[in-house]
Amino acid sequence: MKKLLTIALLATLLLTGCKDFLIKKPTLTQSNDMSLSDYNGLVAATAGAYGPLVSSTWYGANLILESEIRAGNAMNPLSSDFQSGRMTVPQQMNYNESSTSGLWGYGYYIISAANNVLEAIETSGVEFYTAGGVCTEQDLKNLQAECYFLRALAHFDMVRLYAHSWAKGSDALGVPVILKTDKTAQEKPARNTVAEVYTQVVTDLTTAESLMDPAYTGAAATGASVKANVSLPAVQALLARVYLYKQDYTNAAAYATKVIDNKAYSLWTADEYPTVWSNDAAPKGGEVIFEVYGRQSNDYDAYWDGPSHITNPEGYADVAATWALVDLFEAGDVRGTTGVRTKDEGKAMFCTDSEEKSGGQFWTMKYQGKGLGDAKSTPDVNNTIVLRLSEMYLIRAEAVVNGAAGDAVADLNAIRTNRGASPLTAAGPEAVAKERRLELNFEGHLWFDLARTKGSVAYDSRETNRPVATIAADSHFWALPIPKRETDVNENLVQNSGY
Repeated sequence: MKKLLTIALLATLLLTGCKDFLIKKPTLTQSNDMSLSDYNGLVAATAGAYGPLVSSTWYGANLILESEIRAGNAMNPLSSDFQSGRMTVPQQMNYNESSTSGLWGYGYYIISAANNVLEAIETSGVEFYTAGGVCTEQDLKNLQAECYFLRALAHFDMVRLYAHSWAKGSDALGVPVILKTDKTAQEKPARNTVAEVYTQVVTDLTTAESLMDPAYTGAAATGASVKANVSLPAVQALLARVYLYKQDYTNAAAYATKVIDNKAYSLWTADEYPTVWSNDAAPKGGEVIFEVYGRQSNDYDAYWDGPSHITNPEGYADVAATWALVDLFEAGDVRGTTGVRTKDEGKAMFCTDSEEKSGGQFWTMKYQGKGLGDAKSTPDVNNTIVLRLSEMYLIRAEAVVNGAAGDAVADLNAIRTNRGASPLTAAGPEAVAKERRLELNFEGHLWFDLARTKGSVAYDSRETNRPVATIAADSHFWALPIPKRETDVNENLVQNSGY
């Protein structure tokens, strides 16, 4: 059997920092030197499926930062001295059919790469790969579990981006669910419903959960961080998030509890919190469950398009924190500490620029770059945390507020007491929503939280460079436009209304 690996460059993307592809429709067959005819090829192909995650179009910047701008946590700075021209579309809310081609393309790159490995194992069979003792059946199951997770994550992110939320109607149009690499069978896929996409995401994740060895930490290095590899707790953490989004609060609480009860993780303390964002790799313990690894030894400075450069006044400085966000924190809460950049790295979470030229504009320190305290002339690369323990407490608290068994006050206070914030005496939907914003700001959650709870956005009047004042709960902006290049070649893809 000789099955060629789909997407020739995927295995090398992680090593090169995943500088943006030439954005085009992902092809399903490309000749290359890497085959899936043996276990080592499967391992390399699985590692390659992680590659697009670190792209500046995906978790490497845009997926996170654009949503933070839309939600009102972030903004283009007022001073033109601190703008390179990046990230203006979400600030102006002038999305059109050519604005999101990269997001769409990278999502289906990941899906296609994962499908390729899954199909190879299914087609050739376990005995083919285990012959000669090169690997065991469990080794193959672990690779399958990784690919099911990656396929689920990509489908989940795509339906969050390009469809309205479950709460607004699960029978509405979602995104195409792609499970095969057979190009002729799905040349022009139609959009599945939101419910169908979520059903497939849950199926993939529960399948991954059943296949993965609890002790598995990855067959191939995807960076120096072992937490950049899919693990069983990562599968369970993503399931908790997905169940929350589909309003299955019993399962959301149950899966969040599985992760919370895992002694491999612990909440950061107030002293640790400002320092963890500059780690080269998440250490054992701590909060990080799954992260996208940013490699420092890139052959070129691909990370210049990453968040450490875009959110840094010494870099491109296109994305600052909003005053509305900084004002939310109470005195003593380490998450809202302010200072001056360079002087207060590792101490403050929001800083003004070192020369104080931006008129009191604050910048997040969650992407301050690796090597805290190192002398560096330009911002350094960052990892992107996708899943962490605090989110599990927040998921469980929200599930409890919506009817699941548990103690929402205790879950919120578990976080707050480790942040220097005063404890709560009661917890309702508003308290949970505020705590999520305080804890998870600049990690890509708020926009989707507002979407799934039928919320709206009212921008701060101090942001005088916003052309719109509000995003209503019924706005078409909650679902991004499908790229025109896709609808032009596929009449089965129905465009979202408003574009």
